[in-house]
Amino acid sequence: MTEAARPLDAGPRSWVEAAPAAWRPFLRLARYDRPIGFWLLALPCWQGLALARVGEGFRPSDLGLATLFGLGALAMRGAGCTYNDIVDRDLDAKVARTANRPLPAGQVGLRGAALWLMAQLLVGLGVLLALPRMAQIVALSSVPLVALYPLMKRITWWPQAFLGLVFSWGALVAPAALGVSPIYLSQTLLYAACVLWVIAYDTIYALQDLEDDALAGVKSSARALGGSWRAAVIGFYGLAALALVGALGTSAAPMGWAFGMGAGAVLFFGGIWQARKADPNAPHHALTAFKSNRGLGLAVLAVLLLAAIV
Repeated sequence: MTEAARPLDAGPRSWVEAAPAAWRPFLRLARYDRPIGFWLLALPCWQGLALARVGEGFRPSDLGLATLFGLGALAMRGAGCTYNDIVDRDLDAKVARTANRPLPAGQVGLRGAALWLMAQLLVGLGVLLALPRMAQIVALSSVPLVALYPLMKRITWWPQAFLGLVFSWGALVAPAALGVSPIYLSQTLLYAACVLWVIAYDTIYALQDLEDDALAGVKSSARALGGSWRAAVIGFYGLAALALVGALGTSAAPMGWAFGMGAGAVLFFGGIWQARKADPNAPHHALTAFKSNRGLGLAVLAVLLLAAIV
């Protein structure tokens, strides 16, 4: 097993580079050198938790749940990336940005990747078993979507929409963990906002691969939208902002509509900045805009936390 160059989208050196050489390919397979995905998977969970506590305030046990959601995001994002790379290893070899990933680069064999996938799934199972029964049921209901996602780029021009359904699921798991059953309109609107947000930022992410995706036959919203991608991204952010306004407005928050307008404004104007920053002719600009969604999601979370505290 040889040490190949870091993937082109891995960014600057990370702690993974200091890990033992035998570990690095597996850590890269789980994207520990690119932590943005962990944040983007955990944020809908934390946002759903904050929204579910609006009107009644937080309890000490919520910190434990938030920690479980963070650990679950680490395990399941890593497992999801490993599974995705197993399924996409042939396609990844045809795309410049992904050709140096561990499987197509020959750093990890298929058997090793499968064992690593199972180890991460066992961690995820441990987190699942620590959650209340209703949250377990809601979380497990997403498994078919997770399993099908890697195939979507071969089937539909909108795999980003399918990713939105998967990556936003935590917004539904969180209220279920707090015993909110059925899940109310406000939580459903938050889930919709997260789905639209994912479509917007993953379209920006896909701008990095337009030429290679066309050569490899990989479908994406960025390719489908063509020259209208910027207007469409702003539109998705606008719809996400409206859903977020509705989520807080229909909640039990005092001044819910005001908090919703604040959160929606943060999301919408942040999305406009990203759409202006991204450039299909400058992939590093698209990557920078994509990574800024961590700060954007944390800002929305801050508004939700404030609404819950009030």
